Amino acid sequence: MEVKHQFARKLMEIQAIKLQPQEPFTWASGWKSPIYTDNRKTLGFPRLRSFVKLELCHVIQEQFPEAEAVAGVATGAIAQGALVAEELGLPYCYVRPKPKDHGMGNQVEGELPQGCKVVVVEDLISTGGSSLKAVEALRQYGVEVIGMVASFTYGFPVAEEAFAAAGVKLVTLSNYEAVVEVAATNGYIKDDEKAVLAEWRKSPSTWKQE
Repeated sequence: MEVKHQFARKLMEIQAIKLQPQEPFTWASGWKSPIYTDNRKTLGFPRLRSFVKLELCHVIQEQFPEAEAVAGVATGAIAQGALVAEELGLPYCYVRPKPKDHGMGNQVEGELPQGCKVVVVEDLISTGGSSLKAVEALRQYGVEVIGMVASFTYGFPVAEEAFAAAGVKLVTLSNYEAVVEVAATNGYIKDDEKAVLAEWRKSPSTWKQE
């Protein structure tokens, strides 16, 4: 089984991913969604936590062998980013959504050598907006972002376009398509619900459950 399907199955087993095509969730953005994802739940399961750490390390070693440091995106990827940096023996920092309003006013917490090549660790990619704000903060800090690795992506076109425009290569352990395939194979969803999930994926901002 490919890593993307293996990881998707593991996420559903611990209910880090929930699928409810008939009773959609409401995201903070107001979007109606048949899926809810909370990858931070993996931190509570030692074997799965280690699985995520090692697979992210493998991706970095294969796709970004020139990496000299790791940065995690707050708050979801702070812990996993630190675990990855520790495993690879690389310097680490994390990036706040915005600068602190007190003290030194830092947005990048930690210290990285100026000009070093950094891989960003993220937990979830939806529209890509917050992830790419972290990339911009790192670039302003004075380091070179060579790519981003993440646990999961919905694969929205708006995100793919945003990453392409920002010149950031994104590699994820799993994705929405893999979750739907595993869910259908294992009987988590019915065939007609698979069609509903596909429709949502096309236009999540306007989709409404009928």
